[in-house]
Amino acid sequence: MLLDLRRDIKDKDVLIVEDIIDTGLTAKNLLDLLSVRQPRSLAIAVFLKKNHPQQVEIPVKFCGFEIPHDAFVVGYGLDYAGSFRFFFEKFLFFAHFHCRALA
Repeated sequence: MLLDLRRDIKDKDVLIVEDIIDTGLTAKNLLDLLSVRQPRSLAIAVFLKKNHPQQVEIPVKFCGFEIPHDAFVVGYGLDYAGSFRFFFEKFLFFAHFHCRALA
C-alpha cells in the first residue's frame, strides 16, 4: 500500500466511491482491508459496474449504470491507453468495435 488512511474509521459510516468495477477484485481487496478497521458500516457507490460472468460478488449499494462485460468505456477521465480521457461524453466500445454514447 502506498498511502494509508489519515483518520481512524472505527465506528464510522464509510462510503467508497468508485468510477468502475470490472472484475471486482480491487473492490473486494479494499473492502477486506477496510473492514478489519471496524467501521460501523461499509458500502460502495459505483458509476459503472460490468456484468462479468466470473466476477467476484461485490455488495454495491449505489450503482449508476450496469454495462456489458465486453464493453470498454472512455471519456470523463476514463481512458484507453492514455487516449480519449478528455471526451465530454462517455462512450461504450464493444469487442466488435461498435460504439454508442452512454446516456
